[in-house]
Amino acid sequence: MIDIDDIRQRWQQAAAFLDERGRRLFAANEALALGYGGVSAAAAATGLARSSINRGLRELQSGRNDLGSRVRRPGGGRKSAVTHQPELPAALEKLIEDAIRGDPCSPLRWVSRSQRHLVKALAAQGLKTSQRVVANLLRGLHYSCQANRKTREGSHNPDRDAQFRHINATVQAAIAAGEPAISVDTKKELIGDFKNNGRELRPRGSPEPVRVHDFKIPELGKVAPYGVYDIAANHGWVSVGVSADTGAFAVESIRRWWYKLGKPRYPDATCLTITADCGGSNRPQVRLWKRELQRLANETGLKVTVTHLPPGASKWNRIEHRLFAFITMNWRGKPLVSHQVIVQLIGATTTETGLTVCCEIDSSLYPKGVEVSDNEMQDINISRDEFHGEWNYTIAPNQQPN
Repeated sequence: MIDIDDIRQRWQQAAAFLDERGRRLFAANEALALGYGGVSAAAAATGLARSSINRGLRELQSGRNDLGSRVRRPGGGRKSAVTHQPELPAALEKLIEDAIRGDPCSPLRWVSRSQRHLVKALAAQGLKTSQRVVANLLRGLHYSCQANRKTREGSHNPDRDAQFRHINATVQAAIAAGEPAISVDTKKELIGDFKNNGRELRPRGSPEPVRVHDFKIPELGKVAPYGVYDIAANHGWVSVGVSADTGAFAVESIRRWWYKLGKPRYPDATCLTITADCGGSNRPQVRLWKRELQRLANETGLKVTVTHLPPGASKWNRIEHRLFAFITMNWRGKPLVSHQVIVQLIGATTTETGLTVCCEIDSSLYPKGVEVSDNEMQDINISRDEFHGEWNYTIAPNQQPN
């Protein structure tokens, strides 16, 4: 008597460990053991089709393993979407390429090129597919999801790399001679309970509440931290200005650094080398910047050599990755709610490589729109380098200080 329950029990114990071919051969072997009526009993116990069990019987009776390690015979299984629709890969690639090129007629030009939207766009062309099929096709076409990368820098001057080499040579020569070399730049920060990127440790479930929108609070305003980074000493100075970021404020920040840190460190200095961006209050076109540098040179007796980074290359300014980057890391996740908080967070910035930072508020007023006359410009004792004199110049004292 055939006991289907015994077959079913053995099947339930083994089926989870078998692939399609193994299940077929298992049922066929049970049918062989039962003899007459075995195929029907094995089909009832396992749920496999009689045709599948019969195919397994033929494989067992032949004594050959024609499939090797394959589960199905060649050509078996469901046909791929591309087999039924050979035009599918080309249609998908055209959708992506048109959207990337900016073709205004592309159905994906103004929407996210997600797999869901790709499936809909293909369906509009009469091509049936799924998100999984689209994902596999995109991998085969060498597409992947990628974030934006900041690589474009605007205008690319042909002498850009040569200017970098000139800056490095100028700075290295100054340091080798024991003269001060600094990198300068300024930032803008809103004061108030605004979101600051990053995280800090707080009791679980109690994040610090901040404003939804970053609109300036009139009574608090914003500040302009102007940084001076001493390249050789690995030391930073930041003047937190509460007024406008002007050429006068920029030079005043350098002046404060010089008298509080620079002069004690370089008592025999004769020249100050400054590396600055090509934008902002210290850009080379600003007359006020040069006039104030002349006043600084006259006051200190120092020659002031300035080398500007090429346009669009400010992220390579040393102060960006040697000072401001660490300040940003130190105040991550902390709202800048007051001047005192900013000064304390900047002043507490240190690194394992020895960076230290001094910071103070500059409460002076620096009006915008200050005009510098042609006569004042003629009094500036400036000598321009033969290589890009608009970027590289030296301002010497008009007279030696008493």
